[in-house]
Amino acid sequence: MNILGINAYHANASAALVSDGTLVAAVEEERFNRVKYAAGFPVAAIRYCLKAAGITLNEIDHIAIPRNPWARMGTKLLYALRMPGFARERMKVLSSFVGIPEALAKAFETDPKRIRAQFHRVEHHRAHLATAFFVSPFDQATLLSADGLGDFASTMWATGDGNRIRIDGSIAFPHSLGIYYTALTQYLGFWKFGDEYKVMGLSAYGEPAYLEEFRRILVNEENGFRLGLKYFSHHRQGAEMSWRDAEQTPLLGRLFSDYLEKRLGRSRPAEAPLEQKHKDIAASLQARLEEVLFQQVTEQQARSGQRKLCFAGGVALNCVANGKLFDQAPFEQIFIQPAAGDAGLALGAAFHVYHQILGHPRSFQMRHVSWGPDYSASEIRTALEEKGIFQDGLDISELAEEKIAQATAQYISEGDVVGWFSGRAEWGPRALGNRSILADPRRPEMKEILNRRIKHRESFRPFAPSILAESTEEFFERAHPSPFMTFAYPLRQEKRNALPAATHVDGTCRLQTVDRDANPRFWRLISEFGRLTGTPAVVNTSFNDNEPIVCAPGEAIDCFLRTHMDALVMGNYVVRKPRSADGENSARISSRVSEVSR
Repeated sequence: MNILGINAYHANASAALVSDGTLVAAVEEERFNRVKYAAGFPVAAIRYCLKAAGITLNEIDHIAIPRNPWARMGTKLLYALRMPGFARERMKVLSSFVGIPEALAKAFETDPKRIRAQFHRVEHHRAHLATAFFVSPFDQATLLSADGLGDFASTMWATGDGNRIRIDGSIAFPHSLGIYYTALTQYLGFWKFGDEYKVMGLSAYGEPAYLEEFRRILVNEENGFRLGLKYFSHHRQGAEMSWRDAEQTPLLGRLFSDYLEKRLGRSRPAEAPLEQKHKDIAASLQARLEEVLFQQVTEQQARSGQRKLCFAGGVALNCVANGKLFDQAPFEQIFIQPAAGDAGLALGAAFHVYHQILGHPRSFQMRHVSWGPDYSASEIRTALEEKGIFQDGLDISELAEEKIAQATAQYISEGDVVGWFSGRAEWGPRALGNRSILADPRRPEMKEILNRRIKHRESFRPFAPSILAESTEEFFERAHPSPFMTFAYPLRQEKRNALPAATHVDGTCRLQTVDRDANPRFWRLISEFGRLTGTPAVVNTSFNDNEPIVCAPGEAIDCFLRTHMDALVMGNYVVRKPRSADGENSARISSRVSEVSR
């Protein structure tokens, strides 16, 4: 049985394919069209999933769409009467979702009537809950989904038991933890879609000096929370959104009100300097989110009695709050799948159909992120040839597999910045050892080097370490696995200076724990680096430069050439730039080109 999940006409458009209860492929459309957070209809992602499974569209039995336009229709109609512009926008969204069978047929040049698959519309947060629980290692758990808005709800909680999810409660529009965080992110001058993670990083530089005001902005209630709506504008005029265009990064209109500026002062213009006040507001924003979130999950745990938590939705990508959950709520284990945001809806919708609707037992557990495209050695070599690498005066080697980890670890230990392209592309927003840029975490200057030469990011944003899973407890105060880089943990006091390039100003790291079975090649590299240096960890940042993470070999080569990376490892090929007199690399200086046979 083949089930295709499609997240369409929404940010992070994606597709996932489940065959007989096992995930075969999952990927975001942005990896193909190179538009960050791409919305629209994910044609390329769907084509890839079918190719990975070796099937055609006619062999799909069920198609799961993680949106139910008819959910909470009464509430939608009420707000439509209040806001005619908002009503027009919702009708456009509704027509897009109703027309998905036609869009799919057009993409595959067939008649909609010839698509034999049965279509299912799965409510947004039910899909989030499914992607949290049905791919987790838990038989029973407390479940939580929290984000901005989907099907007119922002939060839903439930209990998972075997192949069933029982909904226990929800919070509807206009109250939303996601809107709360996004509105204040805009107020602080970060207007690009997805900028919330920047403010999360900024929060460590401030103190929660405005916490009392923020307790009026976001208010605790029994069984949940509510927004102080006079601080916001989305409930009065709606929010301008661009969810349907696959060729541009989604846009989101202003969410905060004039009253918020009256209480906190004028909002920060995007290009204005960051003052201590802005850092304190970010700290207050984060602290209040944590207070409300911790109360929410603690109350859920008390009702369910479960010691395991599965968490999904955009709020579940707040690794700072996630890392504190163990100390603030009575959970022993927490699972957050790598694409916890809206890309994961495609996956959740497919598993919801397989288990919740069709009643099949569970047999799959997500242990790694390698669900995207991979490329053969011949495809990699062809890309190198097409990009002219062999004529560019670079040092090129083809190494035996057992030599790759040794050579790469040596380069990193000597201070090189290495692009690492290996296996299938990652599922989700994090590069986790397949499409990564790697560097030495022991070097305090490495953060500045990465920002100056490659990433061009704000100075307050931290880089992250990937560490051997078996070494986590030696370095961090908590050893709970973080395979998908969704938790931030404090370093042990005696290790506070061990990873300066990957440690945030507050002494925490957003870490990835690397398991040998989940990613043996990446594990071998880190293990070899540990053997050389005594530090079983590397700096790991996404292989990109203000673009989606690279997917295909040609994109990796382009990024390597236009930035100041020192080396590129693609499969078994190693490409190195020569050093100039000042120690920087140069891609156009003549150098030896060698081929080392296997």
